[in-house]
Amino acid sequence: MSVDLEQRTGAQAALLRAREHLLSLQRPEGWWKGELQTNVTMDAEDLLLREFLGIREAATTERSATWIRSQQNADGSWSNFRGGPGDLSSTIEAYVALRLAGDDPAAQHMRSAAAFARAGGGIERARVFTHIWLALFSAWPWEHVPALPAEMMLLPPWVPLNPYDFACWARQTVVALAVVLSYRPCRSLPFGLQELHGPDAFSPPRPASLVGRGLVALDRILQLYQRRPLRRLRRLALARAERWIVDRQEADGSWGGIQPPWVYSLIALHLRGYSLEHPVMRRGFEGLESFTIVEDGLRRLEACQSPVWDTALALIALSDAGVSGDDPAMIRAGEWLLQNQILARGDWAIKRPKLAPGGWAFEFANANYPDIDDTAEVVLALLRVEHPNADRLRAAIERGARWVEGMQSSDGGWAAFDADNCRALVRDLPFCDFGEVIDPPSADVTAHVLEMQAALGRPDPRGLAWLWAAQEADGSWFGRWGVNHVYGTGAAVPALIAAGVPTGDARIRRAVRWLERHQNPDGGWGEDCRSYDDPSWIGRGESTASQTAWALLALDGAGERSEAVQRGVSWLVESQREDGGWDEPQFTGTGFPSDFYINYHLYRLVFPIMALGRCAE
Repeated sequence: MSVDLEQRTGAQAALLRAREHLLSLQRPEGWWKGELQTNVTMDAEDLLLREFLGIREAATTERSATWIRSQQNADGSWSNFRGGPGDLSSTIEAYVALRLAGDDPAAQHMRSAAAFARAGGGIERARVFTHIWLALFSAWPWEHVPALPAEMMLLPPWVPLNPYDFACWARQTVVALAVVLSYRPCRSLPFGLQELHGPDAFSPPRPASLVGRGLVALDRILQLYQRRPLRRLRRLALARAERWIVDRQEADGSWGGIQPPWVYSLIALHLRGYSLEHPVMRRGFEGLESFTIVEDGLRRLEACQSPVWDTALALIALSDAGVSGDDPAMIRAGEWLLQNQILARGDWAIKRPKLAPGGWAFEFANANYPDIDDTAEVVLALLRVEHPNADRLRAAIERGARWVEGMQSSDGGWAAFDADNCRALVRDLPFCDFGEVIDPPSADVTAHVLEMQAALGRPDPRGLAWLWAAQEADGSWFGRWGVNHVYGTGAAVPALIAAGVPTGDARIRRAVRWLERHQNPDGGWGEDCRSYDDPSWIGRGESTASQTAWALLALDGAGERSEAVQRGVSWLVESQREDGGWDEPQFTGTGFPSDFYINYHLYRLVFPIMALGRCAE
């Protein structure tokens, strides 16, 4: 069934409005960046950091507290994504931050927060990171925090539990925390937290697996060592950790361009004697300000920023919307991306020492950790730009593609940042109870790489086989970096078709049927973040602009011009705002499945433009 003329006219008008809105958001330098919204733990931990270092200011505190209060749920809790259930640890951290801001524990919003925390087991059942923040202020015993000896820095990369066994985001965090846990500092809060304690005493984890039980036993031994370490060995390890941290500070003052290693690195270096006026510390705090959004009396922090990713997606969207490759907006964006290619070696070279650099990072500055997903999308975007220096463009594309291809894992798939970062042993460490700590290949990243290779005319049979093997029995693909099966399927199907798979392939038809079964009655698609924990939520949730677009991109790739496509296009047209954008308060991006989610504010624009540009031709 073809898209009828009336709908085509409406879709084309919606596409034009969206295209002009996106063009209006481009910065003079050529890049785009939408807000990257997460949860209030970013803001709570910022206040705790400033309290620990003695630099918390009243005005900053109140603006952050106003934001934290605005995000509280009716039951007193704070969630990790909009509409989600309350999270115990996030609620405890938000509560403590509000106590720092002067909120009365007898106030109704504080009483309900404390009641929620107690009902969930209280401080005793909080995650390790929350326990660390409380231990910094003598509100939790260091003896009940799992050990993380700084001596791990002395382990060579081939020895289990060395820093390079951890994914890059976890690696930067654990190195900094290894320093903090070696010192076990104890500041004090101007109040107690008795109201947050649960009914039962703390008990250490009791893993079911033999490996897990062995690591708990190892933790007990390391706890004893932490009390009386070998002094010369500890000094050597701390010096190496300090140098490692300083060497990995980025040009913008961050560590990895993300919040967790940033705040812990500032604390670690402070404990190592760095004054707040030291250039490294000063750059760190100046950088945090650039991640801070202040508007309408509210102050909130971005956990990360995504200009390279957003700019690549914007270029692809504009091209799909009919903007020519030699348009000034396309040229400016392409030039900005060319200037931001990373030609230095980073931690990825530990596993690939002979591979030449050439990737792109997610952020403005993250030279140590370019990522495969961004690089694949940047290459796809640059292929659509008619840059006046064609030789320079081709050279950058080739460097990026070769770097991506060299980062293929031994099983044929691609991960986000590292190759063969799959040692699952670290997942069982008692310390690692929050978020993914390794970086195995994923379907969405592998799909983007295959799509890049297809565009360059060099398909990869091993990667193709890996992606087929990752297909779920129901026909969908799991989404590691976006929520969830709609994202994974929206990435996999277009990549497979680009790689030469016929649209009539039975496996493609299974994916199409899965999408059609999960279309909402209103014509859109949505999937709740709870799908990572509860299979009943897979493919189910309120319709969103980004997830509807992902489904349409897959259906278009599969050659569909069905009623499902018509209804999806109609939903986008009818839900569009007058300014050409879409509202999307839902979180459709994934940091760590089950634990940390992201609302990419530009997703609600770039992906619908792609979908309308391809489906409403």
